[in-house]
Amino acid sequence: MIAVKRLRHATFVTDNIEQQVEYYQGIIGLGIVERQADRVWFASEAGELTLVLQKGSASGCTGMAFEIGPGAELGEVGRQLQAAGINSEIRSDHLPGIARTLVFTDIDGRRIELFSQWQFTVPDEQVRGIAVSKLGHMALYAPDPHQTANFYQDVLGFRDSDRIEENFVFMRCGFEHHALNFARGSDARLHHMAFELRDASHMQQACDLLGRRKINLLWGPVRHGPGHNIAAYHRNPDGYLIELFYDMDRMVDEELGYYEPRPWHRDRPQRPKTWIGLPRDVWGVGPSPEATEFSPRMRGAK
Repeated sequence: MIAVKRLRHATFVTDNIEQQVEYYQGIIGLGIVERQADRVWFASEAGELTLVLQKGSASGCTGMAFEIGPGAELGEVGRQLQAAGINSEIRSDHLPGIARTLVFTDIDGRRIELFSQWQFTVPDEQVRGIAVSKLGHMALYAPDPHQTANFYQDVLGFRDSDRIEENFVFMRCGFEHHALNFARGSDARLHHMAFELRDASHMQQACDLLGRRKINLLWGPVRHGPGHNIAAYHRNPDGYLIELFYDMDRMVDEELGYYEPRPWHRDRPQRPKTWIGLPRDVWGVGPSPEATEFSPRMRGAK
């Protein structure tokens, strides 16, 4: 079994790349590390490749990249995938700081990239905006979230962190509560993308910046139940739901099997479970209708 260690970056196609560049630079606070006529690569202030934007006729999330152990040889990983009936190919020199990736598609047709060797890619200019710490997790719709979760568990070594009834699965690949979520939906489009902040003061600064730029908060700040992260949500210019969060549950010892105890946990100790019914959040107002519906630009998007 392949052991994924970290979620590293996501790739999006957009029909208005300049608008998206301004958003991710001026609001989210990522810096450009390389730019071509139809493609832009962004890194965090720490110098980790975080986002790739490509110009296209429609808007959509086209792929995710994960880091595996530094001792892993991509050819051997490809052979493990082939033994599981999954075709893959090794690609070279198409990402700043990452010389080689192993590319394949998951059970729902999403492009997945794996890599083991990388270098820091410092942005060309001083980072502005919120200056998020990193890409924290990706939430994705899936026709059968349990089947998709089984694929990520059996093939890539993810573990179940929590479930919400029959409709939502949270999965971790490291000590953080989740790197991926799968929600029941008609296809494999994006549910939301989440960026991690440092702490409460960083969340306040982020919300103040969104307010100054007249970007509405659609949900939060709120402390969730599953994961117990403090989160706030808004939409980017392409209509995708963006989460800003901090203070997520951690399982630092898989053998113990419980999350680091916190006073707001209702179960002592807090272990992975299936959450039933409402309310699930510890505090905060529920989402507005705009947070649970597609914006016009998202209709037909992946």
